[in-house]
Amino acid sequence: MQSFDVDDIVRALRDARHEWRDSQKRSREPVGREFPSREALTEIVEALKGALFPMRLGPPDLRHESEDFYVGHTLDAALMGLVAQARLELRYVGRQQSLDEMAIDAQASAAVKAFGASLPQIRRLLDSDVLAAYQGDPAARSVDEVLLCYPGVLAMIHHRLAHRLYGLGLPLLARIVAELAHGQTGIDIHPGATIGAGFFMDHGTGVVIGETAVIGERVRLYQAVTLGAKRFPTDAEGHLQKGLPRHPVVEDDVVIYAGATILGRVTLGKGATIGGNVWITDDVPAGASVTQASLQKKPCT
Repeated sequence: MQSFDVDDIVRALRDARHEWRDSQKRSREPVGREFPSREALTEIVEALKGALFPMRLGPPDLRHESEDFYVGHTLDAALMGLVAQARLELRYVGRQQSLDEMAIDAQASAAVKAFGASLPQIRRLLDSDVLAAYQGDPAARSVDEVLLCYPGVLAMIHHRLAHRLYGLGLPLLARIVAELAHGQTGIDIHPGATIGAGFFMDHGTGVVIGETAVIGERVRLYQAVTLGAKRFPTDAEGHLQKGLPRHPVVEDDVVIYAGATILGRVTLGKGATIGGNVWITDDVPAGASVTQASLQKKPCT
């Protein structure tokens, strides 16, 4: 019978964990789970999707007359689960800030209550995204097809939820929710990014939107568009400075075609059109059209 020396591997893994915890100045004392669970958040997000769109993303046997009962029951369970995950994130932060358990519990409950109260507005924003996708894609046969099938809409459901969590002081939960969609769709939207109503990512694969990006209303992106940072400022000790505005501002009614890369805190003016595969590091005036050909005509500086 083959032996895998499991006891030796277990001991070696324990040593590796202790080395890491010691290097990070973390206690070896058993304290239970320290961080939120991806698995738990996956279930919570699926429940929230069903509560937001019960007849399309809810259970297959749901009937119209049972919608409110299903939504209420589902929301109650999902929000209670979210409070538990919020406590885990806030306890981790609280250990660094010496917050007591009562303060953590109160903060978690208040954040999730505010999150729940914002779900009707999130639903309305998502309706505008679904409608923008339907109106912007001639291949779309119905708004129901868009909601059920389009990866860009799935990514936006996650983003609208994650952005609200981010704004309520739960950035780790927000990032996990965002990364669940990233893994499924290949669309990478940081939960800190601000995105207006009627946003549509056609195809969407490879889209990257950074933390401090600000996107207006009725903006359309195609696949492989990057709204990224041009440089990363450091402090006197060489550490990256966090949270500084470093991603583009995209005003209303802008269209950005496939493969375009826009870097830095530049502004794309209202109604501008950005052609495919261009590289932009300067402001673009309102209504302008930028293509590879137009960029090549510019004199070298």
